[in-house]
Amino acid sequence: MIIRKNQKELEQMRRSGMLVWRILQELAKMVDEGVTTQELEAAAEKMMKDAGATPAFKGYYTPSAGSRYPYVLCTSVNEQIVHGMPSAKTKLKKGDIVSIDTGVQLDGYFGDSAITVPVGEISDSAKRLLKVTQESLELAIDKVRPGNRLFDICGTVEKHVTGNGFSVVREMVGHGIGTKLHEEPQIPNYVDRRNENPRLREGMVLAIEPMVNAGAGDMRMMPDKWTAVTKDGSVSAHFEHCVAVTANGPWVLTRP
Repeated sequence: MIIRKNQKELEQMRRSGMLVWRILQELAKMVDEGVTTQELEAAAEKMMKDAGATPAFKGYYTPSAGSRYPYVLCTSVNEQIVHGMPSAKTKLKKGDIVSIDTGVQLDGYFGDSAITVPVGEISDSAKRLLKVTQESLELAIDKVRPGNRLFDICGTVEKHVTGNGFSVVREMVGHGIGTKLHEEPQIPNYVDRRNENPRLREGMVLAIEPMVNAGAGDMRMMPDKWTAVTKDGSVSAHFEHCVAVTANGPWVLTRP
């Protein structure tokens, strides 16, 4: 069941979303050669604590991993697609790209967002990957309007990504969000006709998150059972926003 939110609930989600946005902006400023992903983790956890928010990811359980996620951030470097774990051993290097994904719960409502940040000067191909991934998210956001269907979002991402020579990750999806981090519907980054194709209605909130590989779309799991990496070793980018369906069009809750 897709849960629709009223205006008061959307405003509460907006507060959560804006906290996530502020945290990601501060972390993006920190990204530099020699910085460890554990330093990003520590800064994010302090910002959440200072704001009186609960980390959305830390302690999150998934049966496929068989464990609770131990960090407030996912920091996925280069070929890591999603759910890379912060570590004092992972020092960022010039030319890397790092995807930073985080979420919070504030006053009972969740916010969730992700960005991919270059470390210093990166290759032209990596720049293009980031550009196309971000463009695919913006194009998908524009489809978040009453009367459109879920496949309008999924197909828009797929068409833009594959049309530019990149691949979407098919095993990982976006999701609804509200009083739970993951709600219905699932939002693949391609048209999966095995899934339902609900019409978008006011009050729905969708976490749209293109995960795009420079090479093939295939992925594999690392031994930690959390970190997903590209099977061919190509780099991967990830951007995400929470978007509400309103009568006036899409309302992105995770940016000003």
